[in-house]
Amino acid sequence: MGRVTTEPSAYHRRMAEQKRSAIIDAATGLFLDSGYDGTSLARIAEAAGVSRATLFKQFPTKAALFDAIVTEYWKVEGEGGLDLRPGDLRAGLTAVGRRYVALLTRPRMVALFRIVIAEAPRFPELGQTQFKRGKMPYFTSVRRYLEAEHEAGTVRLDDPELATTQFLGMIADYVFWPRMLLVDWSPDEASMARAVDEAVLTIEARYATSSARPA
Repeated sequence: MGRVTTEPSAYHRRMAEQKRSAIIDAATGLFLDSGYDGTSLARIAEAAGVSRATLFKQFPTKAALFDAIVTEYWKVEGEGGLDLRPGDLRAGLTAVGRRYVALLTRPRMVALFRIVIAEAPRFPELGQTQFKRGKMPYFTSVRRYLEAEHEAGTVRLDDPELATTQFLGMIADYVFWPRMLLVDWSPDEASMARAVDEAVLTIEARYATSSARPA
C-alpha cells in the first residue's frame, strides 16, 4: 500500500497562496478607501472573491490580517535577504540602497503608510505593527551589515544606529516621503539610482576608513 500523506499538493499550495494574495490586496484597498475600523472581514472576503471560512481560517482577526499585510510589503526579495559579506563598502551600501528603493516603491506601499497615519490615533497598534514588522526588521538588517563592515575595518562607527538612520533617511527623503503629499511625485529610475549613489558617497565620506576609500 502506498503511504498516505496529509501534506497539501503543489496545486493546493499554489491556490492557497493566490487566495492569500487576493485577500491582502483587497484588504489594503478597502482599508484605504473605508478606513481600518470601517472595513469588516466579511467585506474583505467578498472583495477578494473568497469565502468567509477561507478568510477566517487564514486571518481570524483584522489585526492578524494587517500584520500579514505589513510583513508581505516589507519582505526583501531574493535568497539571503540582506546577507551581504563585508569588505566592499561601496558595493554593499549600493546593494542595500537599491533594495530599499525597491521596497519603498512597491505598489501600494504609500497606501499602507497612509492607512497607518490615518488610523493610528484610534488604533495605535497599527503603527506598532508597521514599525515592528515592517521598518525595524529591515533597519536592523542594515545596521548589522554596517556593524559587520566596522568589524572588517572598512568603517569606523561609534553609533551604528545613527549611521543606519542617516543612510536610509537620505534615500527615503527623496524616493518615498514626497509621495505622501505630492500625488504626481514619481522620480525616474535614473534619479532614484543617483539618490542612492549620493547617499553611499556621503556615508563613505563620513565613516569609511582610509583603507576602504577608492584610490
